Amino acid sequence: MKYKSYPLKNYSQTKAEIGYVPRKRSTQETYDRIGFMSGLEVHQQLDTGKKLFCRCPAGIYQKDDDYDAEIIRHMRPTLSELGEYDGTALMEFKTRKDIIYRIKNITTCTYDTDDTPPFPINHDALEIALEISLLKKLNIVGEVHITRKQYLDGSIPTGFQRTGILGVEGEIELTNKKIRLIQLSLEEDSCREVSDIGHTRTYRTDRLGMPLIETVTYPDMVNPDEVAEACQFIRFLNRSTGKVRTGIGAARQDVNVSCRGGTRVEIKGVSHIKWIPELTHNEAFRQWALLHIREKLLKKIKKTTEWTIKFKELDSRYFNIKKSPFIKFIKSDYKFYVVLLPGFKGILSHFTQPGKSFADEISDRLKVIACIEQPNMTHSEALKPMISDQVMASIKEEMDMKPADGLVVFRGPEDDIKTGLETIEERCKWAFEGVPNETRKSFADGTTIFERVLPGPDRMYPDTDSAPIPLKDDYIEKLRKRLPEETIKAYRQMKKWNIPEDTYTYILRNNLYPLISKIINKLGYEPKFVGTLFGHKLKYLDRQFEQSKDFNYDKIFSLLENIKNNGYEKELVFEMLPVVYQKPKIDFLSILALINYKKISEKQLLADLSFLKKKHSDICHSNNSEARYNWLMGQIRPKAIGNISLAKLKETVRNIDS
Repeated sequence: MKYKSYPLKNYSQTKAEIGYVPRKRSTQETYDRIGFMSGLEVHQQLDTGKKLFCRCPAGIYQKDDDYDAEIIRHMRPTLSELGEYDGTALMEFKTRKDIIYRIKNITTCTYDTDDTPPFPINHDALEIALEISLLKKLNIVGEVHITRKQYLDGSIPTGFQRTGILGVEGEIELTNKKIRLIQLSLEEDSCREVSDIGHTRTYRTDRLGMPLIETVTYPDMVNPDEVAEACQFIRFLNRSTGKVRTGIGAARQDVNVSCRGGTRVEIKGVSHIKWIPELTHNEAFRQWALLHIREKLLKKIKKTTEWTIKFKELDSRYFNIKKSPFIKFIKSDYKFYVVLLPGFKGILSHFTQPGKSFADEISDRLKVIACIEQPNMTHSEALKPMISDQVMASIKEEMDMKPADGLVVFRGPEDDIKTGLETIEERCKWAFEGVPNETRKSFADGTTIFERVLPGPDRMYPDTDSAPIPLKDDYIEKLRKRLPEETIKAYRQMKKWNIPEDTYTYILRNNLYPLISKIINKLGYEPKFVGTLFGHKLKYLDRQFEQSKDFNYDKIFSLLENIKNNGYEKELVFEMLPVVYQKPKIDFLSILALINYKKISEKQLLADLSFLKKKHSDICHSNNSEARYNWLMGQIRPKAIGNISLAKLKETVRNIDS
């Protein structure tokens, strides 16, 4: 019996059927058509010396191999007060994971390992979080109640995160609209994951317990660019206090996405805002594709409640496998199983995300739930077949596969086969419903993979170890009086100053607006010049050189103040800044010596210019005025910087023939 190879055609066809459009070609009409909707949960570490509920130091990080002890734990589900199991707890229990915590004594104590009750809350962290809540126009609660939020992936040894809501129902203002905020919470950070392979997941505990705020928005964003802008503005507001941590991992965001008819799916731990547009675009269309798959299946399969898989073990010696990653498992103890999916023809190769099909939805869950490392399966519609056509035909015949059916071949350790079979059947049954509630992990290319089942709504309950914290009105008003300027006001002021817009993100991200405003107002420098100095020159230095640990942005104010007071031209700062950036302790005169600056009068510069003009005539026979201008500027500019304004120098050189 001969079987046709049609997967690639089917993938492209189904991609067209759902009306997938690449993000770069998408418009608001595209997102209105599929009912795009998104909200954010933005996490930001606070810059405190101690952790939130203990007195361990915050911000000291260990290397993977730098630890004093390991603790191994296992997660198991327990019944709630309502007599129910949480879906996430059941999923994690199926994985049979060993959770290993690598502990460094200097950063971890018995509170972190759930052997000691919490200390009183870190007051510095509470105050910073309240300031940020006020900046976001949130209504501050009268009393902070600490609750326990279940964390069942092992990233917190207790199995829950202590958290307290500080403010509710606020808003942030973007350039063209306002975004409503649900709440802001103060909570403890989780462990850092080292690895997750097979049945072993390893964490470092250095980050555990660090103070963290979470800002949650309503799903008010209607296109991917709005999601990124809202996230950026929340980050700007957090940093405007100057009291939050910066750097890799200090700020992370979870993005909630849905389409019309879909459901809320959480893209977890997006580390870069620039990833958000592509991730949210693809997730909305992934859900749109899953809804399309549901429609196709319901037309073919009428009694979905009676639908079930058929499976059979295969002797690995029974068939020859083409050159593929499967080959390395032939001599192992792994079992091979073939699974028949009645009515699933054309579904396994159905487009879901760029470069991914519905079969990847199954494979990803096999990796996470059954702990079978990828590549863990192939199928009858694989884009890159791992099994020869002849062998696949034999398998289909043995399974009595009908023309309307699909077929999966997977392998794994014997102990994981039962979970693997359950996982395949469960994911296929979810296809009849549409879009599963789940958390997904993000990648730089804009695609996502399954991470875990989305926790249920009843995951929070009171923490009986922590007393309520009253917040008096006079205390809140005292905090309100020292708030920094709102981000949107800073944004609009920079527009009035004609500072180039491509500098705004760098300026606001690094909380440089207050310093820029101070330089403009106190030293009288032209705004566009100052904005360019920070947003272009300083940004360039960030990429080219390693910043000294002693450098701080106030050094630039001192530098500009010295230049002004000594009567130098402002452009001199461009030559001096790289030195200050790398050697911030060096004094002003030493910097001048290092850059070989010499004070030259304007009269002497003009005399040098006349000499250079004659020299150019002697060595160049061209009468091209532009070429002469460029040559003269190249010769005179190094001497002129700091002694004459570059604008005046350019005008003088341009008019040298007049």
